[in-house]
Amino acid sequence: MVDKVKIKNILIIRNDRFGEFLLNIPAMRALKEAYPYARLTLAVDQAVFELAGAVECVDEVLVWEEARGSLSKHKFDLCVILNPTKEAHWASFCAGIPVRVGYDRKWGFLLTHKIKDTKDQGSRHEVDCNLELVGLVGAKTDDKTLKIKVDDNLFRGFIGQGIVVIHPFTSDPVKQWPVERFKELALRIKRELGLNVVMVGLSPGVLDAGDGIINLINKTSLLELAALLKHSSLLVSCDSGPVHLASSVGTVVVALFRNDLPGKSSRRWGPWGEGHVVIEKSNLRDISVGEVLALVRGYYDKKKKG
Repeated sequence: MVDKVKIKNILIIRNDRFGEFLLNIPAMRALKEAYPYARLTLAVDQAVFELAGAVECVDEVLVWEEARGSLSKHKFDLCVILNPTKEAHWASFCAGIPVRVGYDRKWGFLLTHKIKDTKDQGSRHEVDCNLELVGLVGAKTDDKTLKIKVDDNLFRGFIGQGIVVIHPFTSDPVKQWPVERFKELALRIKRELGLNVVMVGLSPGVLDAGDGIINLINKTSLLELAALLKHSSLLVSCDSGPVHLASSVGTVVVALFRNDLPGKSSRRWGPWGEGHVVIEKSNLRDISVGEVLALVRGYYDKKKKG
């Protein structure tokens, strides 16, 4: 058992991509609720630093690459390592943090509280797995939303314009629906449904989004993208970070997933919350533009009926 009275300074480590990071917000909130008088510090990847500051329950954000060698100076009482790495386990151990929580892999013997990592089996959502982990130190919450703070003044002009955001990229090639199909989808949404379409994301090259499509690829920060999504009505995307960013600001998602890889399925990584739509097939190329367009059309038809 952990003596909650002695816990004054908590470190949470999640130093990978921003989509995975967002799915830890309920676990962070659970820790803050369990230890309301403790200072909650996040250690994240540099690319996630600004976004991490939008999590309401967090008191401080550190860049992991800069902080990992000097954890001892912060005098943390409790450390939760949400994505297991040998480096994080070793750093927290060497820093003398009394309570070290994580998964029993990658030098898990350095932890004081640990559970078996079965997430790759895809039997439940990543959010639930993260909550189970912090439950080892008595943390739980009834608020399992991903909500973050967003500047409502950004992209305010988009309100009421029937904006559909399309994110045509993913960091993992096995999860990629062909970009050309995304472009065809954007044009058909514009032409057949009469809606405004915005293309977003990061691309190493120049992507011609097509006539009449608003192209914001490589042009927004994560917080700017969050604001854009908040003022839009729908996001269409493969399994990628913007799916979870949309969930964090209350925007409905139409998500395209493979269902033949348990560790990459929507059961584990799907959009979190109510109202989202997932289309899954074992081969993403078997998903047609017409099928996705029908889902978008169905969403707007339902919205019109109230």
